Amino acid sequence: MSRISTLAVVLTSTLALVSGGAVTASAAPTAPAGETSPATVPATAAEQVDPVDWTPCNPDPSKPDPKIYDCAVYPVPLDYANPSGQKIGIAMLRRRAGDPAKRIGSLFLNPGGPGGSGYLWATTTRFEPKVQERFDLIGFDPRGVARSNPLRCFKTNEEADAVFGRMTGVPVTPTEVRDTLAATKDYTDSCARNAGPLVRHMSTLNVVRDLDRMRQAVGDAQLTFAGFSYGTLIGSTYANMYPDKVRAVIIDGNVDPHLRLHNGLEYDRQRASGGFELALDEFLKRCAAAGAPRCAFAEGGDTRARFDAIRDRLRTGPVTLPSGETVTLSSFTSQVASALYAQSRLAPLARSLQALDQVVNPRQGLGAVAQDVSADEADRLAKVAPAALREAPADTPYTADDSYYGVNCQDKPYPSNPKVFASLARAWELEAPTFGRYQAFDAPACATWPSPARSSERYAGPWNKRTANPVMVIGNTFDPATQYRFAQNMQRELGNSVLVTVDVIEHCAVGRSKALNALVTSYLVDGVAPEPGQVLKPDLDPFPLPKA
Repeated sequence: MSRISTLAVVLTSTLALVSGGAVTASAAPTAPAGETSPATVPATAAEQVDPVDWTPCNPDPSKPDPKIYDCAVYPVPLDYANPSGQKIGIAMLRRRAGDPAKRIGSLFLNPGGPGGSGYLWATTTRFEPKVQERFDLIGFDPRGVARSNPLRCFKTNEEADAVFGRMTGVPVTPTEVRDTLAATKDYTDSCARNAGPLVRHMSTLNVVRDLDRMRQAVGDAQLTFAGFSYGTLIGSTYANMYPDKVRAVIIDGNVDPHLRLHNGLEYDRQRASGGFELALDEFLKRCAAAGAPRCAFAEGGDTRARFDAIRDRLRTGPVTLPSGETVTLSSFTSQVASALYAQSRLAPLARSLQALDQVVNPRQGLGAVAQDVSADEADRLAKVAPAALREAPADTPYTADDSYYGVNCQDKPYPSNPKVFASLARAWELEAPTFGRYQAFDAPACATWPSPARSSERYAGPWNKRTANPVMVIGNTFDPATQYRFAQNMQRELGNSVLVTVDVIEHCAVGRSKALNALVTSYLVDGVAPEPGQVLKPDLDPFPLPKA
């Protein structure tokens, strides 16, 4: 299964499916090409916008209606150069404030991606009850995502499978590389044929314009927002396009906005070496320090050497498990990357690695922990991990959307020659042997994307506007997807911000530390920014003692 196909997989969320309508966009004029300077950013805040037309709804029809939610589809311009032209619909879900008499306003939420559906985030429990009492929580699908006019490059799943099936997530051999790049070109050609005019208006600049309209439409004088992962680019872009409209902005799991918007390749290289590779190394060190039975992979000696031996064996070809499942380099790498996103997945990853190690390097006389690990625990390493949530029910034969590349390829500048990525893969894996090649093949689609960054309207700075209130920046010391240095850079680049650090192997931190959540609540509710320089701990141990 290819990298692109994992980004387009339709998943069932842990939350129930919810239908959301959308206003269909037809034709609209193309936006002006090139980066947007501050002078050309429209003064959306001065415009009159219609209020949101909320309708009571139940986000989980399989359960009794709690009668605290409302749904809406809010129309925004497809092309802000022609604001009175064609509209697209932004699907919104609101959880009403628990204490209306003390309601402060609305807290808009974005989970990242790009391409992550934020609609059901209105039901999140990441925040303390006081936040839910004082704010309407508003989740929304950004333009082109899930319920909000999904950007689609294919008409049927069969068309998509015919293209994605020719790709390899982590291509190693010349044939794998050649076939992957050829199929990627077919993918972007299909996008040019099928995606319609929306493909030209997917940049974060336009997402932020939509967000400011929604802010006005719910009646808030200033924005209160929490963005995670890619959502930190939404938050930081908003802070610089509309600095006087910032009431409280939390950005957790941060990108480096200047680097991301100016050099896509270098951003990705640092993501591989300073993010994923660093988090993996820390996982292996902490596993060894915890020891068995707390970390199953610690039994058998040197965790680093044994992990590298497994990876290097997979580079030579797949491994067949006792169950008949097959572990490939692509499935292995994607599952390891996925596990590093959450501390709760680290102990299960250790058990899977121990089981796979027994298949690759069978040994006699193992201890009790290794004997307790069943062979089928390696099976999870045989499936490519999906990389994005797609909660919306299908309304066309092609059930995914292609918003990940729709946004990234307009925001992040890349070379127009796809062969560059194959050449870089060889160099990157020298400094990041597990994730260098994996990350190098994340973006070849952007080389031939129908509306790339080099010819698109996009916001690329400045990033140092002084906001009306401080921005709260949160960074994890071993965040795989958005390395800690990115959070430090974000804090330095913004004109008015404070950084809070959490010492944890995980992507994003809100909801994972009571100490952090107390700071978040004080910031959101009382407007008190945290003291700088704080380093917090997570609530849970990644390798807890086994239950007696």
